[in-house]
Amino acid sequence: MNPTAMMGLFFLFVMGTVSVIGYVAFARREGAEEEERAPLDLLTAGEPQGQGLRASLVGMLHSIGESMPSSESSRGATQKRLGLAGYRTEAAITSYFGLKYSCGGVIGLLFCFYALQKQDDVAAIVIAIACGLGLGFLIPERFLDYLISSRNDRLRRALPPALDLLVMGMEAGQSLDQAMLLASRGLQKFSPDLAGELLTVYLETRASKSRAESIRHMAERNSEPEIRKFCALLLDSDRFGSSLAPTLRQHAKFLRVRYRQRAQEQARKLTVKMVFPVFFLIFPAILVVTLGPAVLLLMRQMSSLFQ
Repeated sequence: MNPTAMMGLFFLFVMGTVSVIGYVAFARREGAEEEERAPLDLLTAGEPQGQGLRASLVGMLHSIGESMPSSESSRGATQKRLGLAGYRTEAAITSYFGLKYSCGGVIGLLFCFYALQKQDDVAAIVIAIACGLGLGFLIPERFLDYLISSRNDRLRRALPPALDLLVMGMEAGQSLDQAMLLASRGLQKFSPDLAGELLTVYLETRASKSRAESIRHMAERNSEPEIRKFCALLLDSDRFGSSLAPTLRQHAKFLRVRYRQRAQEQARKLTVKMVFPVFFLIFPAILVVTLGPAVLLLMRQMSSLFQ
């Protein structure tokens, strides 16, 4: 093929790939929160509702989870981890176990088929099946860890605006409960996770629980350290009777300074991290572009000398 045509096809391929990736990223930007929670929507449902592929998948996973045995200790630990990820229904535990067993069975069968094609030894086939089952059981757990860390990051980023809303509500003469209610309404679109936590505290307080007990439950439901510090701050202010609005304002300022320092630290690390891609990816391409014509000319001159 003509080198010019090859370069043109390569250019079109790169441009098409970049355009598709950019379009997908732009289309998913507005629904980022829903996209992050979508992979485990099947964990939030109980019995399947409606028709379609998703309802059938939810019903199948729920049935598998109900049919498979599980100990109370494992269910308790799993329920706590699912709660840290934001899934706190009883059906989420059953669907999660169904997802684990399904992943283990599918990957175990794939490993079995691959071992049957490559090996004739029974022991090797059994080892391959065991490895597939173990890998299938580990994939949902690692994905759940990712969901927990992602939710903690969303809670951490939404905490300073929530503190500002609480300060404005209390300086306007409202109580802490009413300020939490209004802050949860204001954060409904920006951070549904933190809005749900504040609304839960308000509803527990209205349901004849003490404010301190509701705040402690909020700290127990989340593994993010900043949320627990915020709960400890509310408990200390409620215990000692200190003014809460100035304390929350100073804490929000401290959080913003800390996040700015963390961003500056990551920016300073970027120069060191860029050494490897520059050296292994960009630098060879620059060498080819700059020295390639000279090397070709030198080879042509040397070949003409030896003819």
